[in-house]
Amino acid sequence: MERFLIIRTSSLGDIVHTLPALAVLRKHRPQAEIRWVVGRKGREILEWVEGLNGLIVTDEPGWIKILRGREQTALDFQGLFKSGMIALESRSRARIGFHKKNLREPVSRFFYTRQAAEFPETDHVIRKNIHLLEPLGIRDTMLEFPLRIPEEKRRAIRDKARELGWDESRRIVLFNVGAAWPSKRWFPDRWSAVLEAVAPLGVFPLLLWGTENERAVAAEIREATGVPFVPFLSLQETMALIGESALLVSGDTFALQAACALAVPVVGIFGPTNPRRNGPFLARDRAIYHEIDCSLCYKRGCESLACLKAVTADEVSERVLQALAEHV
Repeated sequence: MERFLIIRTSSLGDIVHTLPALAVLRKHRPQAEIRWVVGRKGREILEWVEGLNGLIVTDEPGWIKILRGREQTALDFQGLFKSGMIALESRSRARIGFHKKNLREPVSRFFYTRQAAEFPETDHVIRKNIHLLEPLGIRDTMLEFPLRIPEEKRRAIRDKARELGWDESRRIVLFNVGAAWPSKRWFPDRWSAVLEAVAPLGVFPLLLWGTENERAVAAEIREATGVPFVPFLSLQETMALIGESALLVSGDTFALQAACALAVPVVGIFGPTNPRRNGPFLARDRAIYHEIDCSLCYKRGCESLACLKAVTADEVSERVLQALAEHV
């Protein structure tokens, strides 16, 4: 039996973007044993993923011992020194990583026994991940996310939505107002303007947040618009709520990637990152982005936020209204 070890410990959005590579690997190696090395938070995503034979969680005692298996192939989808070290520690006979020009930390290439050919970084990262399978003789263009939300979780999140005033005559539209990077956070007054444009449509808008700072932003928008925000949700509850929604409006965050994986229509707001590489990939979805002199800087912090300021409330409202007309 062939055995594979997928290494992608974080971040949450990147884990989601690796799922199609798992689906392709399982398609071409239906009898193989496939395990995934992941951090504690990412485990919540992978618990709902089909096609895995086991998880190795790096926060748990003894995980390195469980990791090891000489007769296996390690696939490093992270491209960092630490992920390369995990591949080495696994004692896998074969250790496959990206081409040195596609690695975030090129030193990790010294831990690999084979590397994929160079891949254009202007293409979508999902396709880059599938490209890592080519040294195995696997070439495929399938984009499938083997992510399934249990029905009991869907029922539970619908109950939470009812507590906020939702009824099934209205479709849920989520506005994810936060982001881990300050440079990805759009502005409260512009969120408020979009919500005012949506108000007459009869949908049920909800404000989504993750951290206490994001909760404060959501509270400010609620005060201005009267739109409720969700209580604190676990990662799985957040995915379940996204799965029950008719549309997600969000910056470049995990919520956006999860919506795409769950086939929920999106309107994405992009600043320092490239929507062609990190954004939605279906023709029906919309990514709003304006190229300026310093575009694609991928900086977590920025004093000017000129790229986000270029995205107006009017154009986001227009895209949201178009999406709602088509999908709700």
